[in-house]
Parts: sequence; structure tokens; C-alpha cells
Amino acid sequence: MKLVGISVKILKLGFIGGGIDSAIGYTHFIASQMDHRFILEAGVFSRDYKKSKQTANVWLNNKCRIYKDYKEMLKKEQNKLDAIVVLTPTISHKQIVIDVLNAQYDVICEKTLCLNTKEVLEILSSLNNSGQKLVITYNYTGYCMLRELQAMIEHGDLGKITHIQIEMPQEGYIKQNNGRVPVPQVWRTQDLEIPIISLDLGVHIYNLVAFLTKGAPKSIYAINGSYGTFDVIDDVNILLRWDSLFSQDTKNINVSMWYSKSALGYRNGLNIRIFGDKKSAEWVQSEPEILKINLANGERMHKDRASPGLLVANLPRYSRFKPGHPSGFIEAFANYYVDVADYLLGQESQYVFGVSNAIDELNFFEGVEKSVKSHKEINLNI
Repeated sequence: MKLVGISVKILKLGFIGGGIDSAIGYTHFIASQMDHRFILEAGVFSRDYKKSKQTANVWLNNKCRIYKDYKEMLKKEQNKLDAIVVLTPTISHKQIVIDVLNAQYDVICEKTLCLNTKEVLEILSSLNNSGQKLVITYNYTGYCMLRELQAMIEHGDLGKITHIQIEMPQEGYIKQNNGRVPVPQVWRTQDLEIPIISLDLGVHIYNLVAFLTKGAPKSIYAINGSYGTFDVIDDVNILLRWDSLFSQDTKNINVSMWYSKSALGYRNGLNIRIFGDKKSAEWVQSEPEILKINLANGERMHKDRASPGLLVANLPRYSRFKPGHPSGFIEAFANYYVDVADYLLGQESQYVFGVSNAIDELNFFEGVEKSVKSHKEINLNI
């Protein structure tokens, strides 16, 4: 990213969770540092103090204040840090987030914010009482070509949206490694009111459709299954009707969602297809800098950061290096962290998600479970 001649405040972070043995911690660390908008100054990276110290050594050459528990950090870092990043398992988020807000810190929380609507309303109450800010990370929305697709939909380039297909198949619960299926973290193998797969993959799917259309679901019919090694739901299919706030007179868009951890052959097959009456578009995460466009006359084209007539994808902020040298997952995450920094410094951003988004998605997935159990279509009011 080019910041020539621009001086911005560098925000000071503390991490709770996300140590060297976590699935996502290092990604958050790199993404937050990439554009020099944040600096990591303190942390409780693990309940194991030795692992916390090891993380600080590997990442920061010990240039980080380490604490044995997060409450100690919240007390001793008052007026030293700008925000706390919560990277613990989802099952522990609610109380940690509330404690951080009550200690008067802004919060950056890894999705999913919490487990259900009861918890999210408790967090909302603490947020309102604290006067702080809370941001949830949905990193896929940081891909510049997805932001381009959103802008195209908003400008009506695709015409009236008729249907959307989105999928996120993975194979982690069925693929073998040397004859055995690798065992994930324990909390990922224990389903709750909303199955863990919905809190892990499903929220990304929901968030992306909401992000692209600025709309909401009206009704859902869902089925699920367990086909892998572990006794949890690992495959979900949802059919729904969706209203978009972008596309002219677009009501009752047919949306198909599929996410799975028992789909052999897919490491992470995130794929989005959006169909309008003027154009259709497809984006695949394995080719993140390509947006495939199909016109009504049969013409096909590919857009990338160097294409003419772009709406947002050619902005300097997305060009850490020139087109033809692809950006990827970490860069998309870093794009999101830049938006978070701007938001924490008082700027409005259409790319930042908070508690209201969490309320919508948890209402949605509670509705999904009602549909699964009743074998019926469920109407929603989101």
C-alpha cells in the first residue's frame, strides 16, 4: 500500500489468545502489521505462560509485554493500548469481550462474536454502557475483487439479481493423513445450540451474501448431515429467499448456500456466483484477483486490478505491488485491518462489521436449526 506523504496514528494492540499454536493468531499478527497501522505491544497469547513468552519471542523478539492472564493485562495496560484483539475459541468470547469493554478498551474480535442471540445481546448491553467500539473480523470481504463485485451490484451493472450460489466446501473432517484424520481443537468437535460448523464456516457465507447485496434473508429451508470422522454436523445446505437493498426492485432472490468439512477434494473451495438479468459474475478464492463476468450477449470477460473501468479494485490501497503479481489471503486480511484502523480512529466505513451484524447472523443460524429440526421452511424477520 502506498502511503507517501501521509501520516497516520499507529494504534497499539494487545492480543488475548492467538499464540503460535493457534489456527489464526499469526495471520492476525501479520495482517495487522502489514500496512503499519497497528503495533502489537502486549499479550496473553495462551493460558500457558511459557507459550505466551515463546510467541512473543518468535514474533517480536521479546519486544512485547506478556501477562499470565488477560484480566491482569487489562488492569496494567490502561491508557497504554488502543484496542484488544480477542482470538480465543468462540465458546469463550462472550465473557472476555464483556470484560474488555467494561475495562474501557475497543475490541477487535475474531468471528464468530459469540454462540447465540442471548450472548450477543449481553455483549450489546456492555458495548452500549461502555461507549467503546467493537469490530468483528470477516477477512474474506477484504479481497479487492469482491469489493469490486459489491460496487458493481450497487451500481446496477448486473441488473436485477435473480439468484446467488455460494459454497465453502472443505475436507478437514474426512481427509486422511497417513491413514488417520487429523484431530481438530476439542471445541470444534462439540456442537452446541448452533453447530460449530455454522459458527466457523457458515458465518462467512452469510456475511458475504449480506456484504455483497446489503440485504437480508426472508425465509429459509435447511438440511444438514454428519459424514466425517467426528460426531458433529459437518455438512449444511440452505435454500433461502433474500431481499437486496442494492439492486433495483430485487426481492425474493433465490440463494443457495453450501458449506462442509466432509467434502473430499476441497481444501477451501469458496466460490460465489451471482446472476442478474444483464450480467452474471463469479469469484473463486483460488483465483482471488480474477472476477469472471458473463454478458447477456454471450460475451465473457475477466476483470483484474488492471482492467479498465473499475469502480474500486484499482484504488492505490489495493496495490501493494503492481497488477500481474497476485495478492492473496493475508493481503485481503490486511485490507480489512486498514478499515478497522480507520474506523477506530473515527472514520465511517462500509467494510467494517459489528454487533448488529452478529445479531443478524446468529438470528439466521438459529432459524436454520429450526428449519432442520422441523423439516419446514422458516420465515425470518432480520
